[in-house]
Amino acid sequence: MATLNDIGVAAAINILTAFAFFLAFAMLRIQPVNDRVYFPKWYIKGLRSSPLVNGSAFASKFVNLDLRSYTRFLNWMPAALQMPEPELIDHAGLDSAVYLRIYLLGLKIFGPIALIAFTVMIPVNWSNNTLEHSGLTYSGIDKLSISNIPIGSHKNVPPDPDESVTELVQHFFLVNHPHHYLSHQLVYNANKLSELVNEKKKIQNWLDFYQNKYKRNPLKRPSLKTGFLGLWGNRVDAIDFYTSIVERLSRDICGEREKVSSNTKSIMPAAFVSFKTRWGAAVCAQTQQSRNPTTWLTEWAPEPRDVYWENLAIPFVFLTIRRLIAAIAFFFLTFFFMIPIAIVQSLANIESIEKALPFLKPIIEVKFIKSFIQGFLPGIALKIFLLFLPTILMMMSKFEGFISLSALERRSAIAGLAYDHPLCLPLPCMSPCRIPKTIGVSIPMKATFFITYIMVDGWAGVAGEILRLKPLIIYHLKNSFLVKTEKDREEAMDPGTIGFNTGEPQIQLYFLLGLVYAVVTPILLPFIIVFFALAYVVYRHQIINVYHQEYESAAAFWPDVHVRVVAALIVSQLLLMGLLSTKEASQSTPLLITLPILTICFHRFCKGRYEPAFVRYPLQEAMMKDTLERAKEANLNLKGFLQNAYIHPVFKSADESDSESESEWERSPALVATKRTSKRFTPMPSKDGGSVLSLDQVNDECLKP
Repeated sequence: MATLNDIGVAAAINILTAFAFFLAFAMLRIQPVNDRVYFPKWYIKGLRSSPLVNGSAFASKFVNLDLRSYTRFLNWMPAALQMPEPELIDHAGLDSAVYLRIYLLGLKIFGPIALIAFTVMIPVNWSNNTLEHSGLTYSGIDKLSISNIPIGSHKNVPPDPDESVTELVQHFFLVNHPHHYLSHQLVYNANKLSELVNEKKKIQNWLDFYQNKYKRNPLKRPSLKTGFLGLWGNRVDAIDFYTSIVERLSRDICGEREKVSSNTKSIMPAAFVSFKTRWGAAVCAQTQQSRNPTTWLTEWAPEPRDVYWENLAIPFVFLTIRRLIAAIAFFFLTFFFMIPIAIVQSLANIESIEKALPFLKPIIEVKFIKSFIQGFLPGIALKIFLLFLPTILMMMSKFEGFISLSALERRSAIAGLAYDHPLCLPLPCMSPCRIPKTIGVSIPMKATFFITYIMVDGWAGVAGEILRLKPLIIYHLKNSFLVKTEKDREEAMDPGTIGFNTGEPQIQLYFLLGLVYAVVTPILLPFIIVFFALAYVVYRHQIINVYHQEYESAAAFWPDVHVRVVAALIVSQLLLMGLLSTKEASQSTPLLITLPILTICFHRFCKGRYEPAFVRYPLQEAMMKDTLERAKEANLNLKGFLQNAYIHPVFKSADESDSESESEWERSPALVATKRTSKRFTPMPSKDGGSVLSLDQVNDECLKP
């Protein structure tokens, strides 16, 4: 194994050899006898003549007798470097010049690398002594390599000895928000712990099921097969089997919870910061915190029920990559989704079916079957295709990394709308010159298809929503086999939510259909009106009696709704222009150009005037609410109220989670009293019952100590 001395000797020999070669070349190149050896290219081009012709002495034909030329024997180096590259290309050709670029590229790459390596890496490698204690045979060169670095070494990347992550957050906000900062809660990567907790809940449900089964029939203990779906495998006692799994998961959960709590790698570079006043929170969330805008990034936190905890563990730098991947996947999903849409829309045309499947013509011509195909089948087929779409879009939204449930649903709704537009406007597949003809002929002919779809999805679908067939069946199954306590019965209920990610795209589709077909085929409008009226009554009933909203987002979705309604209006106006152009109403068509222009101006006015109210929190409003709160609840323990608000649910016990969800985040002050009472379950009037108070009376009541 070569040592540093060996390499030094080899370097000296090779350097001396190279120097001797260069010196010999410098001497030989200036001798007249060697001129054609060292300058043949110039002779070929005819730009150099032999020095032997000019020599008068015999010796000068072979030896350079000019002593001054020997003092300039190294001038070949600057001469080789001074020729400009355009001249070099003209002299030697482009290939030769580009070939030299390869060497220049090597210098540009390895020069900076060597500088960094010799100033950073070699000192770090040399200052360790891992090889000395390894018992291996090594040389001095090896001490300068990465082999001399110990495993897991963090040298030159030391942690902050003064402040942990929690101290860093606390110090920053105490210094920069000294009068308003209250507390903070760090974000932990508890995804694995959450998976274990969810798995334990599922296994616990099966254990409860078999325990209830055994209580109903104590003479026979339940058993099961351990294979896939219980179809094969060893038959074991079901209660003992699931009890052992629950015990194992409980141990794993305790170990993982301890690991997350004690391991600094589980702490994410994010935190929920609480303030003493709304005014202080608004100032922090809506201003730049540091000179470097990327050092401290602040934004409004979603309320605790709205947090999607799994995505908080995604590093910030990965979000852009994830959203790029999701955009590519969304493009291909949209492209392939056009195939079933085209198939479904063809079902509305009997002639298309008979042309594609001529052997079905005798069956299709039967009056009832023909009416069924044209009036019901297209709508129900499209409804079935669209059933799986919200789930796929929600999975893609979760992959993108949004940290709140409301943001996930809004993103999924935006994506869902992109799939609904091709249903109404089959334009992208044709050339621009055919678009007016399509507007005038094809789109009106699709009206019957959308009428059937509205009746299936908007009429029968909304009526099915109030029936709640799926929750009804699931509740009675759980009530029959799993429920043993009143708490179990409450958990068996599935009140559900509004489902913004599925309901909002449906509403926007009907807005688009109504605005487009209001001029094209007005007969579709009554079906749209019936849908909105029926849906308003049904969903109002469900919101009052059934739905249990998981979170509150301060109506953050309303700007999106406004934008899409305006976009649908602009689309309908453009289609109207195309429709009139096909009806030889070319004189009135130019006048309609003002419609989309005025609509866009209206949208920009609304966006500038009203959208900030959904994005920013006015400081005036914040100060007003802070003042009112101090007057009403002077002894409010805000720190205790927020102490466990933003702790990951897996770190809370079940009782804590229930009490918080019921008492803290779901309670809202009653501003207007009501006479309504529940006659079945509440024989006594509500404490807020009575006559409806005026707003001034309500304010007086609120300001009382």
